[in-house]
Amino acid sequence: MAEAMQTGPASSGSTTEQAQKKVGEAAEQAKSTVRQQVDERSTQIGEQVSSQAGDVRSVADELRKQGKDKPAQLADQAADRAEKVGKWLTESNGDRILRDVEDFGRSKPWAVALGGLAIGFTASRLLKASSNERYRGSIGSSSSGGDVNGGQRPLAQEPMTTRLPAGAGAGTPANGVGAQ
Repeated sequence: MAEAMQTGPASSGSTTEQAQKKVGEAAEQAKSTVRQQVDERSTQIGEQVSSQAGDVRSVADELRKQGKDKPAQLADQAADRAEKVGKWLTESNGDRILRDVEDFGRSKPWAVALGGLAIGFTASRLLKASSNERYRGSIGSSSSGGDVNGGQRPLAQEPMTTRLPAGAGAGTPANGVGAQ
């Protein structure tokens, strides 16, 4: 019996070590998958951005033909920046992109906060719009067998209130309340 007690904690320790090793392996596999996905997606996006830059440059050429030099110059500048971003995305691997994003976040935390706020606001507006669509869709497919209120959202009922004539507020002699 003494031997069983001695091997119990030792086997428990090896089980804990094995679990920690499995967790570490899973974390490494997840990191590797994220890096690979970031690398693949960034290359695809980089190619798309470079293609769009070419389109913007074509627009700039058309503007020049029409004699609109200032808008053409602005379009060329936008195309140059887009080409730089596209090249960076295409040539960068997942580790470099993640490191650059982290560095940007550390150097400009307010920009990241404002970006997060903008993304959150946009997401909330999209969710609100899609929830209205889902609500309308659920009315049409409800068990009542038909469209309720012509597909319109039911109006909220106003609370019932008593309207008194002017000067006849609560506790005035005009309505007899409070008069002694």
